[in-house]
Amino acid sequence: MLDIEKDNKKGHLYLEVYDYYKNLILEGKLASGSKMPSLRKCSQELKLSRTTIENAYLQLAADGYIIAKAQSGYYVTDIAAHRHPDAKKIQETAPHYRFDFASSGVDRESFRFDLWSRYIKSALRQDERMLTYGEAQGELDFRETLAVYIRERRNILCSPDDIVVGASVQSLLQLLCPLIKSLYPEHRHQTDEMPTVSFPTPSFVQGSTVFQDFGFDVRYRNKDSDVIYVAPAHMTKWGEIMPVSRRLELLRYAEEHDSLVIEDDFENEFVYLQKPTPSLFGLSGGNGVVYIGSFSRLLLPSIRISFMVLPAPLLNAYKKKADCYNQTASKAEQIALCQFIRDGHLAAQTRKLKRLYSVKLKELLHAVREVFGKNSRIQIGSAGTSLALTLSVTPGEALKKQARVKGLRLQILRETDQDVTVLLSCSSMPAEDFVPACQVLKEAADSLM
Repeated sequence: MLDIEKDNKKGHLYLEVYDYYKNLILEGKLASGSKMPSLRKCSQELKLSRTTIENAYLQLAADGYIIAKAQSGYYVTDIAAHRHPDAKKIQETAPHYRFDFASSGVDRESFRFDLWSRYIKSALRQDERMLTYGEAQGELDFRETLAVYIRERRNILCSPDDIVVGASVQSLLQLLCPLIKSLYPEHRHQTDEMPTVSFPTPSFVQGSTVFQDFGFDVRYRNKDSDVIYVAPAHMTKWGEIMPVSRRLELLRYAEEHDSLVIEDDFENEFVYLQKPTPSLFGLSGGNGVVYIGSFSRLLLPSIRISFMVLPAPLLNAYKKKADCYNQTASKAEQIALCQFIRDGHLAAQTRKLKRLYSVKLKELLHAVREVFGKNSRIQIGSAGTSLALTLSVTPGEALKKQARVKGLRLQILRETDQDVTVLLSCSSMPAEDFVPACQVLKEAADSLM
């Protein structure tokens, strides 16, 4: 039997219940077709609230471990029988990390699961609406709310019809790439040349992969390209921000050379050390710029809702094919997020996260200096949830291996013949783990000297 107090875990209670029953099902201790304990009985046995148990059951059902039967309860599915024979072996051999500096997840205490659960349940109660497929462009009321939200937050003036919703930035780019190619000016290239796209760094793997799949020639830090992809609030992994002067220069250059700018506004909400800078879309009046936003960092990585605002030529091209596309974002989550924003909870969540991550980033900086010394080589920007630390060791893979043996997960940012720069993220790690994690990193680095 699961003992919450004895286990004394840091996670949310419903996740502990979820993991407990998931493991019982995968290990065959709860057979396919067997009935799960009722919510009331489970609540009494585990001494937890009914809401906590219900949230755990809903997550188990969403992941296919159990199924609800009307007026009867929850029953175990046959998911364990269909599990790949090597899955258990892979799970057992996966390294266990005590500390994770490479995670891009969110802080466990940053999100109110109970509040979001109420909005999801409210969305699911809209029976008639849930019986139909979602609108290809995104739910109209959600796009109306988005138009108001980005006007107030980013000074982006657009109509709901200018917005296209998708499950992720990558899925939106899969819509965008063929539209760009269809409008690509023939006089700019010979017939055997590929259109070009420039990214700030090779770390934009998901975006560059989509463009490569659609036949674009991918470049880096090269403005002389047909498409210029930028993340102004995330110019580097450690949060450097593109200044206004450079933004204006980029827009002038793009206009003069007939280039399209794609503005990925990733992590703009996490700007701590300076005032937020205006968006490229706002500065350009929406001409020649595609604006892309996402809610994964503000809410949860598992809530997959992104959107893009298209300039007129691309929007007209999209409208001609819109009926051929399916909506990739969850209809229920769009409905829930729409009301979540209207009720002011997203604005409150943004303020909460800015305070939380601002404090955590300062605590991480203090921990690094405490362990590695005040003269350690640190790079930190005005935004984001990470800092870069350069260590006088090589090679990077050896450092990662030593860290992994000691239970620390690392991300290598770059390396030279003399040193290695690692990226340290504070987003999902508890602040009390910063110093011990840094000590483990120092031990791993010292072992290579």
